[in-house]
Amino acid sequence: MRYFITGGAGFIGSHLATRMLDRGDKVLVLDDLSTGSMENIAHLLDRAGFAYRIGSALDAPLVSECVDQCDVTVHLAAAVGVRLIVERPVHTIETNVKATEVVLGAAAKKQKLVLIASTSEVYGKSASLPFREDGDLQLGPTTHSRWAYACSKALDEWLGLAYMREKKVPVIIVRFFNTVGPRQTGRYGMVLPNFVSQALSGQPITVYGSGDQQRCFGHVQDAVEALLRLLGTPGAVGGVYNIGSDEEISIRGLAEKVRDAVGSDSPIEHIPYAEAYEAGFEDMQRRIPDLTKLEATIAFRPTTPLTAIIADVVADQRARGGPV
Repeated sequence: MRYFITGGAGFIGSHLATRMLDRGDKVLVLDDLSTGSMENIAHLLDRAGFAYRIGSALDAPLVSECVDQCDVTVHLAAAVGVRLIVERPVHTIETNVKATEVVLGAAAKKQKLVLIASTSEVYGKSASLPFREDGDLQLGPTTHSRWAYACSKALDEWLGLAYMREKKVPVIIVRFFNTVGPRQTGRYGMVLPNFVSQALSGQPITVYGSGDQQRCFGHVQDAVEALLRLLGTPGAVGGVYNIGSDEEISIRGLAEKVRDAVGSDSPIEHIPYAEAYEAGFEDMQRRIPDLTKLEATIAFRPTTPLTAIIADVVADQRARGGPV
């Protein structure tokens, strides 16, 4: 198979490209390197069947050319990270919505399969746990840019499903829940690589808010396995799927586990959200995926324990000589 990955030089995209090449597929990557990095795909440059283009998923002629060359498109390109989303809401909305429309428009010419990456953020402030794919979404006010990302990704989902109904484009939608692992950068607020970086350097580990908020962290290799199985399952087309771990931990508990794993004496420092992001910033107390639908569809659910995930991130940063 020939796969086209937008955002393929990013964290998840680079891992996915590696697995696809390992099983004999051909991979074409497109990335504008705004949040992705050539370092992420440096190990792939000499691999047979791998090609890359530096450019934007907003470039319709370029995207159309790439879609035409491949059998399946995996659309991962998006604005990512809480800090980037709060600081650049216009960029967030334009990148997410327009790029998805460009990809779907190109795929519609020959009804080629598109997998669209969405996010657990679309569940917003819902208190119905664990989050089910058919559950209601509850977002905050438009006056808070924090919700721009969730709204734009929800619109991506509706757009994908509309293209499927109206233009017969086969679509699969996945909602990632805190996917983490080697090569992930903490530059835009990703919590685990930031905690590891701070612990390795002996700096205070900065926890926003009370630290009581609960999250689930899934290994990137589990996420990649789920993606590959969904892409190979005809019955997955037209569905929306949660991808992530359902092992819960508080953010403060995560900071403590990271500190112990590193063997650091870094203090844990609490910072109010208003100081870190914007006045009125809201965070959800708990965010847990229901994995029933995913497991029923592909006979797989992420199982890598958090201790192993943390160990992988620590080893990766140590091997690189410091923070990613």
